[in-house]
Amino acid sequence: MDVTGDTPAPAAMRNEYAADLGLTEADLAVDWHTQFDRWFADAVAFGLSEPNAMVVGTADSAGRPSGRTVLLKGYDPQGFVFFTNHLSRKGVEASTNPYASLVFPWFPMQRQVVVAGRVAHVDRATSEAYFASRPRGSQLGAWASPQSQVVSGRAALEQRYQEAAERFADQAEIPTPSHWGGLRVQPESVEFWQGRAGRLHDRLRFRRLDEGGWIVERLAP
Repeated sequence: MDVTGDTPAPAAMRNEYAADLGLTEADLAVDWHTQFDRWFADAVAFGLSEPNAMVVGTADSAGRPSGRTVLLKGYDPQGFVFFTNHLSRKGVEASTNPYASLVFPWFPMQRQVVVAGRVAHVDRATSEAYFASRPRGSQLGAWASPQSQVVSGRAALEQRYQEAAERFADQAEIPTPSHWGGLRVQPESVEFWQGRAGRLHDRLRFRRLDEGGWIVERLAP
């Protein structure tokens, strides 16, 4: 498809990756969690805007996929945690088809991390503790927004926000909505992707075995 004006056609857009970067099996940490910790620290030190931004992919009961960008709010050997409205599209899909993928697109560093695994709800105490740490405006937004549902317009959304602000005006602490909380993606695979020259990228994947334990596999680019 032709692109008008000074914008180049997508097919003409190409950046060559650095020849001196790479990822070998010897470079990897002993487990995916330690390796992610290293790369996440690198992303923060690099100065990326929102290094904890990740694309979350879910699918409904019929297998129709959807994706969106959210912010990672915690990770440990048990998985990656983010918070959401459980009645949103991703929340409903995560309940009816409890599997998800995550992509950390650290393109300025010529890196990506790709995660796939099962989704589980975070315990209520953890969700409430995180909700309490949020700015008041974000807390009100969680009460006001019927996330993923059709609304009549911006004015209707702002009206709901104002109603929430009035509802909790006399409360120093806003309670956590019953429909809001954390989701944890429990990895079954974690792939570390490093761009290489000639599109011969390095892709090393930690994959959990059915019988327990993990193996490292190299994937063709």
